[in-house]
Amino acid sequence: MDQYQIFHQLHYQQSPLLLGNAWDVVSAKVYEQKGFKAIATSSAAVARTFGYEDGEQIPFDLLLTMVERISSNVNIPLSVDLEGGYSRNTSDIIKNIERVYDAGAVGINLEDSVKGDKTYLLPEDDFKRILTEIKESFEKKNMRMFINARTDAYVVKLPDPLKETLKRIKIYEDAGASGIFIPFLYDKEEIKKVVQATKLPVNVFAMPHLPGFSELSDLGIKRISMATAVHRALIRSLENILQRLLDDGSCKSLF
Repeated sequence: MDQYQIFHQLHYQQSPLLLGNAWDVVSAKVYEQKGFKAIATSSAAVARTFGYEDGEQIPFDLLLTMVERISSNVNIPLSVDLEGGYSRNTSDIIKNIERVYDAGAVGINLEDSVKGDKTYLLPEDDFKRILTEIKESFEKKNMRMFINARTDAYVVKLPDPLKETLKRIKIYEDAGASGIFIPFLYDKEEIKKVVQATKLPVNVFAMPHLPGFSELSDLGIKRISMATAVHRALIRSLENILQRLLDDGSCKSLF
């Protein structure tokens, strides 16, 4: 099997795919060494590595450089967090996806929200059109890409995010999405309703109240992302290491 086939199959195994979110070559290789079967970039962690904030602030060429470096240094499937596609124009979004495909990625996240002074959801029909055009373009070119459609009703804190999510995931499934990604979904009863509402593999991400891996498996979740959690934990560890060094007045604690 090629990397795309492996990545696709990992979403349909009995236990959920535990996806490691990397921000550079070192972190990607550690995930691989620890037995993770696939990795993805974390948009926020990659951006901050280069001195930018999340929300498509990093120049696309810099993101692409990191994708190329990670892809050429690991032997497991790589997906890329493309946020909103780094454009509001569908043809440009497709070109950007093709560039990450050429860089070695076999999957992407694409979200239905737009970040600015205030994050807002695109109309579902607009995002459906984007997904449909991406799917049609790739089919014409015989290119295979796992399109993880991220819907952000919970992110923008709608009054009834579950209702909006259930409506949108059916639309995105019909448009040709490969999977559904719902950040900030952690309630067990709501997870059950989401899983029952789609035939596609459902992706959640690390957060404090998220059920354990075994329970998520029982609930029908097929993909668990680390998002920025590992990167944030690493920064906290670095702060603690440096504070101990300063408190001790010695480098001994480093060894």
